[in-house]
Amino acid sequence: MINRLSTGKSSYKCFRYEEGRDKPGDVRNVMLVVASLIASVTFQAGVNPPGGVWQDNSSGHVAGRAIYAYQSEVYYVFLIANTLALSASILVIISLTYRFPFHLEIVIATISMIVTYSSAIFAVTPDESVRFRYVIAAASVPYILQIFIQLFNILFENNEKPESENSEKVVLNY
Repeated sequence: MINRLSTGKSSYKCFRYEEGRDKPGDVRNVMLVVASLIASVTFQAGVNPPGGVWQDNSSGHVAGRAIYAYQSEVYYVFLIANTLALSASILVIISLTYRFPFHLEIVIATISMIVTYSSAIFAVTPDESVRFRYVIAAASVPYILQIFIQLFNILFENNEKPESENSEKVVLNY
């Protein structure tokens, strides 16, 4: 053990993905579990914000509003980061379940989850503390990045093909 620490070898090397060793189905399953856990945690954090909500209408606050939201800058960072993580994990879930049985139902359930999350953060966030256009922009970032990546792959697909595929085949008959 001491030898590993002194040589700088990573103990995580055996856990890294290797194309020949790891089956794609197993990798997809692991990624689905991780994405589902991230989606669950971020959804719960948005629906039940850190610090809870005010229980009464006294001292200048409104019952049902997030206590954390009255520290607007910090809450703003939390809300954007949480929304970005939820959106990215939902994109991973939808992508990894593409062409699976019940894919339409998965899409409907995730859209419903996004609507529920959105209505919950709108309900607990005071109007003056967060500009929701930034939250919506944060939610769309993973999808916009995925679209750009797909467009980039389509545009540069011909440049990556081997020369034999791009040129005409020459058949020699003796």
